[in-house]
Amino acid sequence: MRSYHISKHNSFYAIGLSYKKAEAEVRGKFSLDVPAIDRIMVQAKEQGIDGLLAISTCNRTELYGFAQHPFQLIKLLCDHTPGNMEEFQEVAYVYKNHDAISHMFKVGTGLDSQILGDFEIISQIKQGFYRSKKQDMANPFIERLCNAVIQASKRIKNETELSSGATSVAFASVKYILSTISDISEKNILLFGTGKIGRNTCENLIKHSNNSHITLINRTREKAEAIAGKFDLTVKDYGDLQTEIRKADILVVATGAQLPTISKALIYPKKPLLILDLSVPKNVSDDVLELDNVSLVHLDQLSQITDDTLTKRKEFVPKAETIIEQVRKEFLKWLETRKFAPVINALKEKLKTMKAEEIDFHSKKLSDFNQDQAEIISERIIQKITKQFANHLKSSDVDTEDSLELIQKVFQLEIDSK
Repeated sequence: MRSYHISKHNSFYAIGLSYKKAEAEVRGKFSLDVPAIDRIMVQAKEQGIDGLLAISTCNRTELYGFAQHPFQLIKLLCDHTPGNMEEFQEVAYVYKNHDAISHMFKVGTGLDSQILGDFEIISQIKQGFYRSKKQDMANPFIERLCNAVIQASKRIKNETELSSGATSVAFASVKYILSTISDISEKNILLFGTGKIGRNTCENLIKHSNNSHITLINRTREKAEAIAGKFDLTVKDYGDLQTEIRKADILVVATGAQLPTISKALIYPKKPLLILDLSVPKNVSDDVLELDNVSLVHLDQLSQITDDTLTKRKEFVPKAETIIEQVRKEFLKWLETRKFAPVINALKEKLKTMKAEEIDFHSKKLSDFNQDQAEIISERIIQKITKQFANHLKSSDVDTEDSLELIQKVFQLEIDSK
């Protein structure tokens, strides 16, 4: 990647782990919250890394960045999570350069999601880019790649039915409840945690269960009230959690804590209680299974639910892959222009120097010389000349290296190489 004049490092890597090889417990050890991502960015900058993107969802944690060796990125992740190097290596993947680019396209367009066509990941990429930008770690390559992936995702949503039908982790959880619990409209449902998955689950419950006995609890009550207000639901304080669990027939946990928020000590089941843990890392302790009448289902089990909707979605994978390839080629085309950008910029500066010298000469020689008009005309000529050279270098039947060498020689250009 060095020849593209984007980073002082030679290679672009994607390192991470996902649901494909890592169980939820292991993924939980490497999950990143916003403060951890910010700390990674700060440390990376101190180590001389000049382009980095971090994403962390319930299904994956990944770092994309420029480095001399992928170990630099792996160590950054391990330094800021409870997981260690040995655990990571057992389930991890590492992609380099073009393979890393292709991987991000697959991830960002839902082709690599645990539930095919689940596009929740694209918002995580957007948020990851925002964190990188804020920490001054989003170089032109990272920015252009993220925009390309977002563009591909939008096109796939608009031009295919890859995301058709209600299939997501949130919907899978509701589908499980409906298939497991009889008389669902009469059951007491408690939703603990009102983040994105919690909100989506709540909406799906209301839509498909016709249940009006839904109670929301969130550490920040205002967030729960904002959702409850839309659907006329009950909101209780965080301090009422234990009391509300005793009343519940179904408990849905969608909190974002790094340690379990629900444990055996909170539950005194006098009737059957179904608990769905939609969190990574797990936010429900396994010790709840020691209690009679308690059933626990985790997100990974829900994600395995398949139906006709997913079968239909698979039909649109080839079209989605065609769109990805089109957008990816455009990105790579832009990337190739980075090879000759320093030469074109140096040429432009050389022509501007020539222009300034000529204008200065003629302004002293001609009494009626119109400097403003001369500036406008000569600037337009410079733009046209540099555009002609750029178009020549973009041509597929041109030896770019020879052409660059010739341009530098003819115009005696001095190029600063990284």
